[in-house]
Amino acid sequence: MRVAFFGSRGKVGLALCPGLEQAGYDVIGIDLGDSFDPSGVEAMIDFTQPDAVEKNVAASLAHDIACIVGTTGFSAEQLKRLDGLAKEAGKPFFLVPNFAIGAVLMMRFAAEAARFMPRAEIVELHNEAKKDTPSGTALATAEAMGTDPQIHSVRLPGLVAHQEVLLGGDGQLLTIRHDTFAREAFLPGVLLALEKLDTLPPGLTVGLDGLLD
Repeated sequence: MRVAFFGSRGKVGLALCPGLEQAGYDVIGIDLGDSFDPSGVEAMIDFTQPDAVEKNVAASLAHDIACIVGTTGFSAEQLKRLDGLAKEAGKPFFLVPNFAIGAVLMMRFAAEAARFMPRAEIVELHNEAKKDTPSGTALATAEAMGTDPQIHSVRLPGLVAHQEVLLGGDGQLLTIRHDTFAREAFLPGVLLALEKLDTLPPGLTVGLDGLLD
């Protein structure tokens, strides 16, 4: 499969593109200022910036290319617009706040724990270059928990992606934590998304969780 990777020379792209190629994918790297030739491209992957991703997704859908997006920071209006474009094109727009399988499990465990311990707060920690706050993972975790936990965001050099959910009760504290130390941790999730992409319906699908069942 030929895959266009937007952000191929960024930190995530440099970590993932070699792994995708080793897995047998024909990867076309695209970065700021590069032209996009859609010839033969069956899927796109985007790890860019919030101010660039909408244009990349819209251009891909215009050429009937399915989209896998790891960039977060979308507004509700942007999601609605891109969902409509994807449905018109008959292609999936797969938005994944976190591709690390361990992080997806952390969100699942937190949602289960919140059924019994509704008092909770979330602390998410990322590199200072991350622009959106709170992170997409933290927002997705809070939504899955359904208890409106307060979110604390930390942006410091040296961090990659880390999150802990603290659930408190009388005389006890439950902490659920996931740490991403290297961006190669995202590769299994990206490969899973590519493998299952054809099974997704046209329009917006959010999160890897449904693919783990």
